[in-house]
Amino acid sequence: MVAILGRSGSGKSTLLNLLGGIDRPDAGTVEVAGLPVHELSERRLTDFRRRHVGFVFQFFHLIPELTGEENVLMAARLTGAASVRHGHELLDRLALNGAAQRLPHTLSGGEQQRIAIARALVNQPSLILADEPTGNLDRAAGAAVLDTLRGIADGDRAVVLATHDRDAAALADRVLTVADGRLRE
Repeated sequence: MVAILGRSGSGKSTLLNLLGGIDRPDAGTVEVAGLPVHELSERRLTDFRRRHVGFVFQFFHLIPELTGEENVLMAARLTGAASVRHGHELLDRLALNGAAQRLPHTLSGGEQQRIAIARALVNQPSLILADEPTGNLDRAAGAAVLDTLRGIADGDRAVVLATHDRDAAALADRVLTVADGRLRE
């Protein structure tokens, strides 16, 4: 687990978007696990994200007309039945069975963020990019989300956590700081 620590506007989200192939660099290269992401066509970028990257956004980005379960399983349906089964397992593991059949606007912030985490994990990506995942949560819900991400990192996946919260960053194995447009150890 790597934390990217920096103030608002320092470039943390941009860095995650570059790693995940959402944004392209103006100059330089972006490699993830030896793959030159900056050189991929849009089609290959889509496939790369679907297979290898899970995004956990600060503002959840759940589809309001879909239940929690439907939000999680939408991504799973793109890759097949194994991911759909995995989606149901994630809902159970993240204690979301009560939230699974409800629409996002009826869920607490913590439930919405855990739905977003389940959606990010459903296709079993090797890289989880979490952008201020506790920024809109109360302390207890934030702690539960951080515990979940720490557990993911203790498993077989890499987690990159962008945050301005030093306590959240302290859970990481490595902390990098973004300041003045530079990434520092």
